Amino acid sequence: MSFKLSRRSLDRLEGVDERLVAVVNHAITATKTDFGVIQGMRTLEQQKELVAKGASQTMRSKHLTGHAVDLMAYINGRGSWELNLYDDLADAMKEGADMVGVAVKWGAAWSIGDMRNWDGTMEEAMNSYVDLRRSQGRRPFIDGPHFELITG
Repeated sequence: MSFKLSRRSLDRLEGVDERLVAVVNHAITATKTDFGVIQGMRTLEQQKELVAKGASQTMRSKHLTGHAVDLMAYINGRGSWELNLYDDLADAMKEGADMVGVAVKWGAAWSIGDMRNWDGTMEEAMNSYVDLRRSQGRRPFIDGPHFELITG
């Protein structure tokens, strides 16, 4: 089944780096799970609020520079936070990154770096990240909806 981005999702891509937009545009045609864009660019004030609430861990978010997007998985037209759905989105984003030729990092597999270099599913990449953090005695920060362009 092929999906397409809504007008609202396209509007939320305004100001986002065109390479990341191209990755998202490819991913929506390749995914098994429908999705929309819930966040592209952020203002400094929005970022401060998210850090204060614990929803973000940095004031150096790539959302501030147009190098990140957050996606929402949809099942029967309703938003869902089920993590397994984001594995599917990440697989489609990996395919998109490969097609566009850009490095993209997924917020549920921070230690992996460029998704294109991971041999296996993105679910396996996330599990590898979780295992690494646990072996370090640290809690993993899973941000399944988040994808960012690796720059410089």
